[in-house]
Amino acid sequence: MEVMTHSSSFLLPSTHADHRPCLTYALVLLNQRLPRFTLQLWNHAQVRLCADGGANRVFDELPELFPHEDAVEVRKRYKPDLIKGDMDSIRAEVLEFYSNLGTKVVDESHDQDTTDLHKCVAYIHDFTPHVEKSNLCILVAGALGGRFDHEAGNINVLYKFSTIRIILLSDDCLIHLLPKTHHHEIYIESSVVGPHCGLIPIGMPSGSTSTTGLQWDLNDTEMSFGGLLSTSNIVKADKITVRSDSDLLWTISIKKI
Repeated sequence: MEVMTHSSSFLLPSTHADHRPCLTYALVLLNQRLPRFTLQLWNHAQVRLCADGGANRVFDELPELFPHEDAVEVRKRYKPDLIKGDMDSIRAEVLEFYSNLGTKVVDESHDQDTTDLHKCVAYIHDFTPHVEKSNLCILVAGALGGRFDHEAGNINVLYKFSTIRIILLSDDCLIHLLPKTHHHEIYIESSVVGPHCGLIPIGMPSGSTSTTGLQWDLNDTEMSFGGLLSTSNIVKADKITVRSDSDLLWTISIKKI
């Protein structure tokens, strides 16, 4: 089975190749408090989208990172390429500000069956034909924390677009999908992530999962809700390997640096 490699090098000031995948990053900003490393993500991304009220967060919070600069100039410098969603959260003055700067606005208020994150991921998928989808990685800032139903909706997007690398991020941790179609090698950037981690099956039990590089490795282990889950595990190596007969969520803590 083909091996899929993963790393958290997007949390570093500059990404590096060696054994890590060479990826093209897109950034989606949601309507939650932005992580402290948002500027890092912004600088790595080739395209930046705000999901509805995520534009309020960019407008309000990015200038706070530059307290000695004029807020308007910061907002002009960090202008999203696109604002998309059902537009029930974005403030009128924020929408007007970015529209006047040339940000594209896509109002999908007619669609109440998908989340704003789903809408943004679908846009990236459909309108980046020049990017090989296996090399595309969508970073989602503000995806965790707040209301649990919002978190569940964001996790559902990982499964809906399981062929695209999507990483959900908060100040405290990241989550992404490990599809059962691949074996996985996860390279640990120990300066920015770890040591706490977990492997969680959602949607269906895992009949057999095996790992290397964890304090409590799994060996053809069954996992399910109501049974064993690999939570509060610890990374013990620079490379973690995972093989499973079901899709798993991988989560790892992000260090306060």
